[in-house]
Amino acid sequence: MNGSKYTIQLAVGLAAVGFLLIVLGWNGAASLDRVPGQLPYLISGGVAGIGLVMTGLLLALVQELRKNTAMVVAKLDEVGERVAAAGLSGAGPTAVPTDGSAVVAGRTTYHLPDCNLVEGRSDLQPMATEAAVDRGLAPCRICEPQARDAG
Repeated sequence: MNGSKYTIQLAVGLAAVGFLLIVLGWNGAASLDRVPGQLPYLISGGVAGIGLVMTGLLLALVQELRKNTAMVVAKLDEVGERVAAAGLSGAGPTAVPTDGSAVVAGRTTYHLPDCNLVEGRSDLQPMATEAAVDRGLAPCRICEPQARDAG
């Protein structure tokens, strides 16, 4: 936390020095009436000043992003601890029937557990047929799980 305070102070200081260089460059260029004489003031004061202002702003932005990221990580850790404490880490979002009528949900379709298209896959979620239909999943055209439920 202390480091972020000094980083923000450094960013503000760099931006302030940058603005000062811009003003000094403009003041030096304004005192001359010839463009060739004004050019060194504009380059040294203007370009260096803009560079320092942008560096200060970038430093402040990065520090703010770090702070926000740390806050999000802390909140996620807190949520993870609460989920683990509640014993919900293995709970699925839908109830799975125990009478053998469960289907497995793919990305866009649902299948019978013994369907050849989902054989050997472990990333599928078992659920009731009604839950799969409620999610907008279509029945598989190979294993036809809706025919089992109708018969």
